[in-house]
Amino acid sequence: MYRDTIAAISTPLGEGGIGIVRLSGDEAFSIARAIFPGKLSDRRLSYGHIIDPETGERVDEVLVSYMAAPRTYTREDVVEINCHGGPLPLQRILQVALRHGARLAQPGEFTLRAFLNGRIDLAQAESVLDVVRARTTASLRLALQGLDGRLSSAIRDLRQPLLSALAYLTARIDFPEDEVPSQDVVRPLDEALRTLRDLIATADAGIVYRCGVKTAIVGRPNVGKSSLLNRLLREDRSIVTPLPGTTRDTVEEVANLGGVPFLLVDTAGIIHSKDLVESLGVERTRRAVEQADVVLLMIDVSQPITDADREIAALIGEKATVVVANKCDLPHQANPGELEREAVYTSALSGEGLSHLEEKMVELALGGRVMVSDAPMVNNPRHKDALERAAKSLDQALQDLEKGLPDDFVTIHLTASLNALGELTGETVQEDLLEAIFANFCIGK
Repeated sequence: MYRDTIAAISTPLGEGGIGIVRLSGDEAFSIARAIFPGKLSDRRLSYGHIIDPETGERVDEVLVSYMAAPRTYTREDVVEINCHGGPLPLQRILQVALRHGARLAQPGEFTLRAFLNGRIDLAQAESVLDVVRARTTASLRLALQGLDGRLSSAIRDLRQPLLSALAYLTARIDFPEDEVPSQDVVRPLDEALRTLRDLIATADAGIVYRCGVKTAIVGRPNVGKSSLLNRLLREDRSIVTPLPGTTRDTVEEVANLGGVPFLLVDTAGIIHSKDLVESLGVERTRRAVEQADVVLLMIDVSQPITDADREIAALIGEKATVVVANKCDLPHQANPGELEREAVYTSALSGEGLSHLEEKMVELALGGRVMVSDAPMVNNPRHKDALERAAKSLDQALQDLEKGLPDDFVTIHLTASLNALGELTGETVQEDLLEAIFANFCIGK
């Protein structure tokens, strides 16, 4: 399957100035020559037209680049056809390529081939998707670190003392009658475990930067939820009117606050109503609270705390919450302390207190954990899980050594730790895991 020549549209669907159809594989050059009469030279752009050989019709005016293996993204011959970015020319060029020997690429198959052909490891391949999906400068920087192989390099360094210890202990097991030179394995393994735990400690913050923080803005009607959303987004996204109940459904947008992507969910005001649409909106609000990582509980500080405010606070339960005491530019009648949560006074109308609220949101999301730095940082839940399993097995190996248990016990745990580390870079990866990872990619990447 992976020896076929593949083709796909590698630019987003829709209208644009330029679109790209990409081919990769042994037949990429010959297919390009069949549909492009112009001269093709390695790593040079060639101007001309794509011609449908069956009809002789010109499909589009193009620039074609040919890149010979192995100095390409996939380490295969690659051809990229730059055409006009409308859906029709892109589709027609792709169909012509498919009729002349190419196969439509699967999602992520170009990057999968880069991994299978040894150009990048699995952690770097996953970072490609992180770069594409990055929503803040900080998350992009973190993704580029992964793409550069910073995490992969740290994993390779971690594996070395484990491999050395495993080789030494295996030699003692296999050649009990021979004198195997003594080697200290405890100290390097103990250092590796500390390094491994330090790396794991970066994961929670890294995952926040990569995946974002789902944040529900809740409260009774007309306390300023939609106005707050617009303020945080720096744009008018939600409809704001003096009438209560304007928002009847959830509205979701991403805001960049301190480098952290917050998926803000503006919810319908929680009220008891017989109106079907309002009731559906309230039910979606309840689901938004259940799914949220952080909740902004908005109250109108110009009015006393109501039973509805208390009911909503009870609905939130133990979720990480900030009480947003809105309309602080008006005379205060509420005591936010009644809701037994930290409060930030704001005015969504004037913007007063918004910077303080944003700081509190970032602090709550990161929990005081490390920010993005030049040091290797884990930003993927799969990576965190593999590292935790590696640390657990390595810790068990050290405990077995301390107890003086036979070498066989120690080698079992060392092997398990190495296998878990290998899952990050793809050295011990299973085919079903590859399918799960690359299924998240778009076709053409």
